[in-house]
Amino acid sequence: MRYAVTGGAGFLGSHLCAKLLRNDHEVLCVDNYCTGMKSNFAGLREQFGDKFEVLRHDITLPLHIEVDGIFNLACPASPIHYQFDPIKTTRTCILGMDNMLQLASRLKVPILQASTSEVYGDPQIHPQSEEYRGWVDQTGIRSCYDEGKRCAETLCFDYYRELGVDIKVVRIFNSYGPFMRSDDGRVVSNFVVQALEDKPITVYGDGKQTRSFCFVKDTIDGIVAMMNSKEHGPINIGNPTEITIIELVTAVMEIVGEMKAQDCCSEIIHKDLPKDDPVRRCPDITKARKLIGWTPTWTLRDGLRETIGYFMGLGYGCNYAYK
Repeated sequence: MRYAVTGGAGFLGSHLCAKLLRNDHEVLCVDNYCTGMKSNFAGLREQFGDKFEVLRHDITLPLHIEVDGIFNLACPASPIHYQFDPIKTTRTCILGMDNMLQLASRLKVPILQASTSEVYGDPQIHPQSEEYRGWVDQTGIRSCYDEGKRCAETLCFDYYRELGVDIKVVRIFNSYGPFMRSDDGRVVSNFVVQALEDKPITVYGDGKQTRSFCFVKDTIDGIVAMMNSKEHGPINIGNPTEITIIELVTAVMEIVGEMKAQDCCSEIIHKDLPKDDPVRRCPDITKARKLIGWTPTWTLRDGLRETIGYFMGLGYGCNYAYK
């Protein structure tokens, strides 16, 4: 199969490109490098030759290619990045989705949309199942992403009902791992870099808010399983193990200390919680288990070791004894 991966130079996109190539598919990586980085797929062309191609393109403009399937992962995904240009974020979510659906309709190929747990907003039920319609502020600073992704899902299902497009919608909960950007503002990358550099670790709010963190290899396996299924979704892809932010800080500091062979000297400082930041977030993955046969296998500590090792390899906390 020949697949297009939009956002293929991003964190998840680059892992997906590598996974598909290892599964003996051909991959066209499409990215405008708004937040993606060429270094994320460095070596893939040398390793896989002509099976891997790269196209610089913004999906808010029509795309004319020939492929057997489309993975749409194109959109800034961290609050810092999607709030930097909220109008562009909304356009990417909606116009970009429409362009990719038109392409899938013309080619008569399946298309997977990487949606997000942010469609649930600050949820009033817990954990969040796919039937929950969410509690989202449509005029807030996060709305460009939250409502943009919600509208993208709407477009997917309208194209499915009206034109018969074979859609696959996954709602991705906090994913982490190698190739995260150090400046993306997400808690895992923030905490890891701050701990490695012995800088103060910034916790927003009291740290009692919860998240569930899914290691990137598990996330990608879920995405591929969804594309290979007959399901349309939406289906949650995430780790149902809930953890407080303070517990995450503690785990990061402990593992950094182990890997540097010295105690982590960072102090924890608290700042005000950002507007519309959800208090609890955890997926119900019953559908993923039953319908596509997927469940995460990586523990948080094992995933954190891989992630910390990646950032150490980039030179953060360079005076270390990596075990």
